[in-house]
Amino acid sequence: MIGYVTLGADDLEKSAKFYDALLGDMGAKRMMESDSFIAWSAAPQQPAISIAKPHDGKPASVGNGVMVALACDKPETVDRLYKKAIELGAADEGPAGPRGDTFYAGYFRDLDGNKLNFFCMT
Repeated sequence: MIGYVTLGADDLEKSAKFYDALLGDMGAKRMMESDSFIAWSAAPQQPAISIAKPHDGKPASVGNGVMVALACDKPETVDRLYKKAIELGAADEGPAGPRGDTFYAGYFRDLDGNKLNFFCMT
């Protein structure tokens, strides 16, 4: 159902390095790129995540209550990618671990303050 999600980024080059390293570990590659927009996907037919300079020219801002969840295959993958996000400069929003009986996730904010998580169903 979801085609792609776009996150605001003030410093496209800095954010692109963060997402190249982080999403590359999930098998995603840049699939579209311009001076103000970059998108990554694991395959052309799969959903994408992108960063963009805001079209109105104002600073990027974080949506209150907005979060992007990135699906993983198992808890060990969640652990590894959450740790990598933190190592790349992301801020901790809740360490990787179980949340209830069948949900496992690690929450973080990217370099622009956008909230994301890596998760899997166990």
